[in-house]
Amino acid sequence: MNRTDAQHTEAFIKAQLEAWPMAAANFEALKGVEVKELDVPGMHIKVQFNPARMVSSAAKVDAASLKARKCFLCDANRPAEQSGMPWGERYTILINPFPIFPRHLTIPDNSHTDQLIAGRAADMFELAADLEGYTVFYNGPRCGASAPDHMHFQAGNSDFLTIGDALENAVLRTIATEGNATLSLADGLPMAVFVIDTDNPEAGAALFDRLYAALPVPEGESEPMMNVLCFTTAAGLRMAVIPRKRHRPSFYGTEGDDCMLISPASVDMGGVFITPRPADFARIDSDTIIKLFNELCLNTNEAEAIAEKI
Repeated sequence: MNRTDAQHTEAFIKAQLEAWPMAAANFEALKGVEVKELDVPGMHIKVQFNPARMVSSAAKVDAASLKARKCFLCDANRPAEQSGMPWGERYTILINPFPIFPRHLTIPDNSHTDQLIAGRAADMFELAADLEGYTVFYNGPRCGASAPDHMHFQAGNSDFLTIGDALENAVLRTIATEGNATLSLADGLPMAVFVIDTDNPEAGAALFDRLYAALPVPEGESEPMMNVLCFTTAAGLRMAVIPRKRHRPSFYGTEGDDCMLISPASVDMGGVFITPRPADFARIDSDTIIKLFNELCLNTNEAEAIAEKI
């Protein structure tokens, strides 16, 4: 099996930025993006003004729009400058040409198959173990994925996100165990977060499967709505599962004084909100963040009801 590690990944990123001027320019532009910081109960939040992310925040992900465009994650449709690094037999590591992180990767399946995480939790744990220092994340098909028709993970340097520190400071209540893996519910965060801690990807995946089975599947959806982030800690591997009940906030849009172009995905849930328009960057505040979490994520009672099913 072809595998990689953080050192080989750094060399791959360097080579790609030397060979791909457009991507290199976008990564360089990150050094000049504006960032402001906010606090909400239990979590420190960063807000990034990143105009290059307009392509993702405003992405049309309805069936007709997906059918009308070529899949940009399929090998045949990728830019000539974009090369990949194999990971196992199933995935390829690419740089993301529209980055949020100083080191931003996209990790698509080698086949064109729907964005569904069932049966892939062990892959996430193993990717996080190999890419030490990176957070591997999954956006559900209606939870921030701009390519819901092609299964992929993403990864970015962990020190960019704030959810790791928030979970370190949270109270984790154990719900279930499986071998040397523990499933907990975090108390004190602004949204419901289920946490899996393990040093064994298979045991961690077994607990994820139990949680997955307990989560509701909204009408018309193929799986429970969720964002998932996975990273290494001093103790091993940690996966944060953030169930969702809505795709975009009530104020999402481009028209009207009350509208904001914010389409939250795992990075936003991980503590870094992306705003591609200057007006939205200026307006977003702690109250906006709290309202968004309340609309999109489970409340305490809903999370407790899920925990009782496991």
